[in-house]
Amino acid sequence: MERLQANSQSVIEKKKRYLIPCMFHFYKNPPLMVRGEGVQLIDSSGKRYLDLYSGVSVNALGHCHPEVTAAICEQVKTLQHTTSIYLTEALVDLAEALAGVLPGNLSRSFFCASGSEANEGAALLATLHTGRNEFLAFQNGLHGRTKLGMSLTGLSMWRTDPHPVGGITMVPPPHCKQCPFGQKYGICKFECVDAVDKAIQSSTSGKPAAMFVEPIQGNGGIVVPPPEYFPRLRTVLNKYGTLLIADEVQTGIGRTGKMYCMEHWSFVPDIITGGKALGGGTPIGYFATSDLIAQSYTRPGASTFGGNPVTAVAALTVLRIIQRDDLVSRSAELGSFLRAHLENIAKRYALVADVRGLGLMQGLELNGAGRKPAAETTDFVLEAMKDAGFLLGKTGPSRNVLTFMPPLIVNENQLRDAADTLERIIREL
Repeated sequence: MERLQANSQSVIEKKKRYLIPCMFHFYKNPPLMVRGEGVQLIDSSGKRYLDLYSGVSVNALGHCHPEVTAAICEQVKTLQHTTSIYLTEALVDLAEALAGVLPGNLSRSFFCASGSEANEGAALLATLHTGRNEFLAFQNGLHGRTKLGMSLTGLSMWRTDPHPVGGITMVPPPHCKQCPFGQKYGICKFECVDAVDKAIQSSTSGKPAAMFVEPIQGNGGIVVPPPEYFPRLRTVLNKYGTLLIADEVQTGIGRTGKMYCMEHWSFVPDIITGGKALGGGTPIGYFATSDLIAQSYTRPGASTFGGNPVTAVAALTVLRIIQRDDLVSRSAELGSFLRAHLENIAKRYALVADVRGLGLMQGLELNGAGRKPAAETTDFVLEAMKDAGFLLGKTGPSRNVLTFMPPLIVNENQLRDAADTLERIIREL
């Protein structure tokens, strides 16, 4: 009861006193969230917000989905935790279910407690399989908050470690609207792919273990590659015996209109990492690979909380509901609906520089005079949307991309209301 009666200011004061200062929140006047119901969050004053960010792509089924909640509560009453060194059925059932939805020949999984841990594990697996220890990654990518994860990250605001791990080479991502090579898609020679080849030759030993990629750069500003990119990249990496690791922590489990984003290009990576949405709000991470690559990891390995019974049951329930209710197709359809509304806004207002994304992962880039990133304006719009009852994200190297990643259960009326409110706020600017 005391939590419900607390106000945001008193909680902020505790936060300042007891948490590490790096912990931050989006808003100047942050609401204190106390409850979640479906697509809505409710603050301590009783005000309701349409959550269009899903806890950063976590709540695919919304908040407190009754079937997921019931499964978690039932499991907690029987067996809450054992660690992976003991045999439990839910863990292997989850591995089997995940193998049924992973692309191509990916069928072996290792479960852990976060996406950051999953990327660490994928890097280890790539090292074990290839016998190498160098990596490539995209500029403006984000791969976690661990030591190695930060070093693989190409965004300065999240790469806070002043002494990153060596042996990592950053290459330009494929961003056709803002090509770093000054080219135009359709007439270019895929200089972005050639840059990877040149980087391997000039900045590595010539034998990198793997390249980390996000199929769509999330925190990098919702950047979608052209369809030819990954097949061409594969040709380059194969020349050097370099694996491709797809970080689908944000894009996986239906977010982009496919179960995994790489399926948009009929592309099967060597290793996939995931987490977030699969856990239904419980902490989860995993990396998955083929039988062949999996056989390289045979020495004892474990994760204290990886695939614990509660999380495993929650994840099994999430997968069952997503498949039963055809939420992947729904994500594609509603994503097209939202995209059309956002593109209409872009046509009317010069402030909107670009709209991009796939499925229910869409970004609206805001630029000011001289096409300079409008970071302050983005913050203003974000705050105004919050005051109007809509929660969005902000991404991009300059933090000027308004980001939509709503629960897959959102409906057209809710998306229309959000787009109409966004247009009103931009018009008033």
